[in-house]
Amino acid sequence: MPSLYEQFSRTKNPRVLVFGDLILDRYVEGDARRVSPEAPVLVFESSFASYRLGGACNVAANVVSVGGSAVCLGLVGSDEGADRLAKRLADAGIGGEGLICDDARLTTVKTRYVSRMHQVLRVDEETKQHASPDARARILEFLDRRLGEFDAVILSDYGKGVLDDECLARAIDKGRELGIPVLVDPKGNDYTKYRGATLVTPNRLEAELASGVSIDGDEALERVAATLGESCGLDTVVITLGPDGIYYRTKDGETATFPTEARAVYDVTGAGDTVVAILAFALAAGFALPAAIRLANHAAGIVVGRFGTAAVTRDELLATLGGHEQGKVLDEAGLAKVLTVLRNERRRIVFTNGCFDLLHPGHLDYLEKARAYGDVLIVGVNDDASIRRQGKGEDRPINPLEDRLALLAGLEVVDYLVPFGSDTPLDLIERITPDILVKGEDWRDKGVVGASWVERHGGQVVLVPLLQGYSTTALLERIRRTLPG
Repeated sequence: MPSLYEQFSRTKNPRVLVFGDLILDRYVEGDARRVSPEAPVLVFESSFASYRLGGACNVAANVVSVGGSAVCLGLVGSDEGADRLAKRLADAGIGGEGLICDDARLTTVKTRYVSRMHQVLRVDEETKQHASPDARARILEFLDRRLGEFDAVILSDYGKGVLDDECLARAIDKGRELGIPVLVDPKGNDYTKYRGATLVTPNRLEAELASGVSIDGDEALERVAATLGESCGLDTVVITLGPDGIYYRTKDGETATFPTEARAVYDVTGAGDTVVAILAFALAAGFALPAAIRLANHAAGIVVGRFGTAAVTRDELLATLGGHEQGKVLDEAGLAKVLTVLRNERRRIVFTNGCFDLLHPGHLDYLEKARAYGDVLIVGVNDDASIRRQGKGEDRPINPLEDRLALLAGLEVVDYLVPFGSDTPLDLIERITPDILVKGEDWRDKGVVGASWVERHGGQVVLVPLLQGYSTTALLERIRRTLPG
């Protein structure tokens, strides 16, 4: 039997229709450090806004990013949000022919205000109502005409009114008729509206609310899954359990729990999107159910290490499953090759730099925060001569470049390392032109090298808070104090 890596690496372009609530996620980053004198509220000083695909669109992005193809079917308004959403879908390689304009509604836009990696406010612009008769007729016509072109269907329900009873029944019945798996990321407490679907993917809380049973152990977990499956005529119930992994139960009573594959969790936003997307991708490609769930579990373990909604990539999954991965330390030629691949895949590149002499928890915390801002973290590392020129002392660095690179390469949060010998990383930053340039907050008044270049090319400069009480200089001083004499 082929390994999961072998099976995934051979999979070729399954086609998935993602039908549901289309959402545009807007992130406004800035500072919220003071209280308004006018009222007891925070003053948010915005510095940068970016847009990402959310809801059913993020589900489709996850399908595409692991090698499948996807088309979104859902409703948008006649507004600027619809235009931005259509462009984002096109940029991600997602089919937008299923975007149906309903003049009676707004395109759903969720704006998150973020300060120091924490959300301080979310503002939703949306319409929660069923489609107009004309828009519903166009949805049903699309399902009747196009559903047979796909290998799987995902119903992504965010409770915005698009997936009403008639549309749900048409999609599920038509999928059954064609022998196409129909997967549901559910919303609300009544799952009978999903009757006949292949599987549903609630999280623990959603499953408890839908069944009326608290999941306080394995026996309760099985009872909840059995209740949902039998009452709704489902083939399988898949329950995501956060740090406890993923559980499933089939209508024939087959059960299993897969432990979590997450190494570090920064943001669970969109994790459910990833799970249902990878399950659909795998089932559409002919994976057996346990293998499909294992693959989805690995993908979820990657995506929760990101900030905001994000899509796991095929290369990341292959590397996680044990496939060949290019070495992390890059020379000039290696960097050029990697950048070509990353840009072709539209990966969000984060760059930071430093000496990283005598690694300590402050370094790890800093790199983890930087990595959470994108898909790939590239770290520039000063060579020994450039460190000495910084005036840190003739005894610095303590660890030579080769050792510092080896230690950094052992950190999972670091994707690539590029040593450099110039006094500043400006040349390297200009060569990479990252989407995000990260430095510590201690650089706020010093002027971040490369900031103007990055911002001129549409990127963002982020200053992250440092873990207090840690520095190489302080660590060295502590060591010296412990030495005799």
